Amino acid sequence: RALTPQSVNLILKSRCKQAGLDPALFSAHGLRSGYLTEAANRGVSLPEAMQQSLHKSVTQAASYYNNAERKNGRAARLIV
Repeated sequence: RALTPQSVNLILKSRCKQAGLDPALFSAHGLRSGYLTEAANRGVSLPEAMQQSLHKSVTQAASYYNNAERKNGRAARLIV
């Protein structure tokens, strides 16, 4: 039987609390989206990252890549 998204979130928050971290700062969705953003920042290909994150929608996964590209793009470098 598969875990529900809510179950994964509860497990994550419980483990955060056990580790002395504030559970309010973490969510299963945040970890998943954060993984894609970090993968994009490190140059991992979108198909490879989607294979790891189990995203089925290229549109959804690509949105994290587009955000990372905007953050690291030429315009962003001009203001740093």
